[in-house]
Amino acid sequence: MSEYHSAPMSRRTFFGSAAGLWAAIHAPGLWAQPAGTAVTGLVFSGGDVLAFGNRSLRSSDRGATWTTHPVPDGQPAAVTSHPARPGRLFVSIEGGGVEVSEDFGQSWRRQGQGLPDRTLDALANSAKNPDTLYAAIGGDGLWRSEDAGETWEFVMDRPFLSGSEQDVRTLASVDLASGMGGIWLYAGTSAGLQRVPDCFCRWQDVQPQGALDALVEGEKAPTVMPLPEGEPVNALVSCAASPERLYAALPSGVWASADGGVIWSKAAPFVATALAVDPSDADTLVAATPADLFHSRDGGQSWVVSAIL
Repeated sequence: MSEYHSAPMSRRTFFGSAAGLWAAIHAPGLWAQPAGTAVTGLVFSGGDVLAFGNRSLRSSDRGATWTTHPVPDGQPAAVTSHPARPGRLFVSIEGGGVEVSEDFGQSWRRQGQGLPDRTLDALANSAKNPDTLYAAIGGDGLWRSEDAGETWEFVMDRPFLSGSEQDVRTLASVDLASGMGGIWLYAGTSAGLQRVPDCFCRWQDVQPQGALDALVEGEKAPTVMPLPEGEPVNALVSCAASPERLYAALPSGVWASADGGVIWSKAAPFVATALAVDPSDADTLVAATPADLFHSRDGGQSWVVSAIL
C-alpha cells in the first residue's frame, strides 16, 4: 500500500497567495512522483475522503494523506455519497452502469435498471433522501432513482443556455428554503450554472431570494455576482451542514459562494477536475487537478498539496 504525505511546513507546503502556491507546486524535485491517477471523482463518506480515477485513493484525515484503495469494476466517471449513509458509495462507469458499495468501496455491485447504456456524466444524492439519486447523460438529460440506484426514470431535459441545450457536467442537490419543498438541483453545464426545483418544472438562473418581490415593489434589485459567463462548470459541491455554501471548479479556478450561488468569489487559481466538501464542515475542502490533490481547512483561502498524481 502506498501512502502519500504532504511535505512538512518547513518546505512551504502551505500558501496564502496564488503566486506562492503556483511556484512551489511546480518547483523541480520538490515532490516524490507516484504512478499517475487521473481523478474523475472525489467524495466524503463517513469522515473519509475517496478519490476515484485510473486507481482509487482514500484519506482518513480529511485529505492530508492518502493510501491506495480497491477500485470498482470499470473506469469511474462520477461519484456521490450521502452523510446519512456512511460507507455507501455510488460510482458511474464509463460506457454505462452504476457500481454501488456499502463498505467504503471494499466490494461493489452493478445496478441501473432502466438507464440507457451510456455513461452518466454526473451523479448526486438528494439532500434530504439518501435513497434518491440524480444522474445526467450527455445529449439526453436528467434521470432519477428513488430506490438507491436499482431502477431509474427520465425526469428532465437538459438546461437551455447560450442559445442551445447544454450538457450537464456536474450536479449538486441543495437544501435551501427558497426551493420548492426546500430542495434545488444545481447543474454545472458546459456553458454555466443553472438550477431547477425538485419538482422539475423549469430550469432557471440562480437569483437572490426576494428578487422578484423587490422588482414588483420598485425597490433596488439585490446584488448578483454570478460565475464567469460562458465557462464550463466542471465540478460543483454543497455542504450538507451549511447548504448555502457552494464551491465550483471552472477553467478560471475554484470559486466559492456563501449564499446559495448568488454571489461568487475566487477561492483558488488552479484548474480542478473534481471537488469534495466535508458535509459537516463547509471550510474543509479537497480538490483534484490533473497533477495534484489539494486540501484546504479555511474555505479555500489557502491550500496544501497532499499528493502528486
